[in-house]
Amino acid sequence: MYMRLEDFAYIVNTQKSFDEAAVSVLSAVEKKGWMVFNVIGINERLAAKGFEQKPLKIIEICNGKHANHFLNKSRFVSLFMPCRINILEEDGKVKIASMRPATMSQFFPEVDREEAEAVEKDVIGIIDSAK
Repeated sequence: MYMRLEDFAYIVNTQKSFDEAAVSVLSAVEKKGWMVFNVIGINERLAAKGFEQKPLKIIEICNGKHANHFLNKSRFVSLFMPCRINILEEDGKVKIASMRPATMSQFFPEVDREEAEAVEKDVIGIIDSAK
């Protein structure tokens, strides 16, 4: 049985341009007190190799308190880290998306679902304030 995209991803449309949405996400991450680890322009990196893609930016973010807590439960939780917020163009619309961190609890029994949902609440709050 396949998971539906909505089961593991939070996706919103924005009226902002691609670049405005990226700046807005970066600002929302800072306001929430999280750290930005990296900003990856996937389409730009692929263009350097001769491939053409529509705009796609991945913003890697982290909250040290949450990261430390979950890593103490299982080092393999790092497979879900850092959290990523993607800005992409799809069907002529700019979208902001992230995997739902609460899905961690489905893969790691030592991760309490309520604790993972607290991280998800923060990530959704960042996306909602950025849209």
